[in-house]
Amino acid sequence: MNNRARGEAYERLAALFLQEQGCRILAANYRRPTGEIDLVAEEPDGTLVFIEVKYRKSAAYGYPSQAVDRKKQQRILRTAALYLQEKRLFDRPVRFDIAEILGGRIRIIRNAFTASI
Repeated sequence: MNNRARGEAYERLAALFLQEQGCRILAANYRRPTGEIDLVAEEPDGTLVFIEVKYRKSAAYGYPSQAVDRKKQQRILRTAALYLQEKRLFDRPVRFDIAEILGGRIRIIRNAFTASI
């Protein structure tokens, strides 16, 4: 399996996990010239959540979430702004999470970063 296919498989796994938690998936692999957002979800309370999915087989080289550096965060923030503008969703609460998949375990890191960085 190539890296792209592997990434998509873990994104589907994260989406299913989020749906089990009561989230509704609004978009997957939302791409714009500014970057890509793996998943956009809506929580039952109406909060929009932009989720970066990261996988590693083991923590030998660090945790998956550590791969979401400042530069990646900035790309996600710019792309999220385009999503909000395109969908006219400025009045909604927004959060940025990381779905960290380590081996077979999924952990959602809520508020992993904010728009104030």
